[in-house]
Amino acid sequence: MSNSIFSGVEQGPAIEVFALNRAFQEDTHPKKANLGVGAYRTSEGKPWVLPVVRKTEIKIASDEAINHEYLPVLGTEAFTKAATTLLLGEDSPALKENRAFGVQTLSGTGALRIGAEFLRRHMNRTVFYYSDPTWENHHKVFMDAGFQQPNTYRYWDQNKRVLDIDGLLADLEKAPEGAVIILHACAHNPTGCDPTQEQWVQIADLIERKKLFPFFDSAYQGFASGDPDHDAWAVRYFVKRGFELFCAQSFAKNFGLYCERVGNLSVVSNTTEHKSAVQSQFTLLIRGMYSNPPAFGSRIVSTVLNNPDLRQEWMECIKTMSSRIIKMRQALRSRLEELKTPGTWNHITQQIGMFSYTGLNEKQVRILIDEYHIYLLKTGRINMCGLNENNVNYVAEAINAAVTRVGSQL
Repeated sequence: MSNSIFSGVEQGPAIEVFALNRAFQEDTHPKKANLGVGAYRTSEGKPWVLPVVRKTEIKIASDEAINHEYLPVLGTEAFTKAATTLLLGEDSPALKENRAFGVQTLSGTGALRIGAEFLRRHMNRTVFYYSDPTWENHHKVFMDAGFQQPNTYRYWDQNKRVLDIDGLLADLEKAPEGAVIILHACAHNPTGCDPTQEQWVQIADLIERKKLFPFFDSAYQGFASGDPDHDAWAVRYFVKRGFELFCAQSFAKNFGLYCERVGNLSVVSNTTEHKSAVQSQFTLLIRGMYSNPPAFGSRIVSTVLNNPDLRQEWMECIKTMSSRIIKMRQALRSRLEELKTPGTWNHITQQIGMFSYTGLNEKQVRILIDEYHIYLLKTGRINMCGLNENNVNYVAEAINAAVTRVGSQL
């Protein structure tokens, strides 16, 4: 019998997406396809370092004026200002009036965690709502930060494969004053289904009337549509309406900086009066968690965003990525319809961003994994970047076989 002090530690459950990726890597089948992990892939199925990022890496590495001293606890202003401006827009009244600022974080996840910690410790918030379904980490991040009352609001209508706006509004109507509402800024993960601008107005009206606190998660700005301004519409609309809010930003997808963990928490207030106090508390939170942020990834982002020529090159890169995803959506839908696969498939092209909620059930997913070596989450969510000209027909034929065998998607 072990006498280790760790003997009572139980084995934790595997994280599905990482377990899938490991299984894919160990699979030797020649037609295997990885539609699980949330990372961009080229038409050859390879990771892509954005050319503008590679150029900027070389530029930074050759700059002898750069050293490895600690960054400020809240990050460098060149980065946080550029990130917050990208989100809110050059003409944002919140920026012009000095009512908004950024906090450099460990990617979008770190921004969510720091924001949640602040809300729980300094604003006594314990109730939060997230969409059903949502990114699996939303629940864990807020619970680990000390929130005690998790709730969901309806989002995906599985029968119609559209946003359940009536269910969403009905569920948020029940939220108590001050509850924190997690909202996906664009390219909803996992459904790829976003509210229309008219529906965003309805959501904002309710949140304002109920005095709820909006916490946006922006992981795909520019990556979703190829237009950063278009993808930031919802956040900018809320700010224009006068909301105080948080927004977690990630530069993993739109800059391809997955392992560099580059993130920003944009904080918007309706006054400058309390800005210094709020910044001081964020400083103490970060000091007690990881002291200060890493430099390299944020230097890449700030260099690109603050240089007009490099910024234009980046814009071309995100258009390349978003256009390829849209092309794969069209190809998958077309092939499924050619095969007369049971059900309707127009939702695939109506959705946006990296992910598609296909409507496949767990039995159909199991067939795809076990018999066709196509790896995807049990919810039926697929990463459209995992599709390319070489495998889209194979994937469509496998989906057709699974759906035909088990029955309709519903």
